[in-house]
Amino acid sequence: MQMRFDGLLGFPGGFVNPSKETLEAGLSRELLEELGVTLPILVEDHVDSYYAPASSSSSSRLITHFYVKKMEEEQIREVERAAASTAADHGQEVLGMVRVPLYTMKGGGGLASFLSHSFVGSARSQLADSLLRFNLVAPEELNKVLTHSLKMNTHTADDLQAALELTEVKMNTHTPPTTCRRL
Repeated sequence: MQMRFDGLLGFPGGFVNPSKETLEAGLSRELLEELGVTLPILVEDHVDSYYAPASSSSSSRLITHFYVKKMEEEQIREVERAAASTAADHGQEVLGMVRVPLYTMKGGGGLASFLSHSFVGSARSQLADSLLRFNLVAPEELNKVLTHSLKMNTHTADDLQAALELTEVKMNTHTPPTTCRRL
């Protein structure tokens, strides 16, 4: 996966104009821009399509397509190297590659902790589906880590609420300076 410019975790991708290129060609182009490598994407790699949530800024509905590509460890290392050194969008649209931990630790580290981060759109569900589809994580284990991740998200929401309340207290007690001076 990748850390996006907006701080959310997601998968590489982007817009495709079907009158100019196939979905697979468009995804290959996006992978070159975001990862710095060309990967052959086949129709067989397609997993799912669905309407994206409606946006208030657009009356048209986008259809999202999700592809999964199985890769060997050395191929993954090559992608990680290229993403950091040759990808056109690295440091702008994409901040870096992130490996999904396929292990769990006592106290919820590993996959449970990873899944408690913020994801763009349906990326978390797409990841969970892919982990199950390729038998990378047993359904019982994924259920357990998702349950733990949900508890972690509740704790994070409580922490954010406490920080917000602290700023509100400071805003109400802060007296702005009476004179301003420009430097």
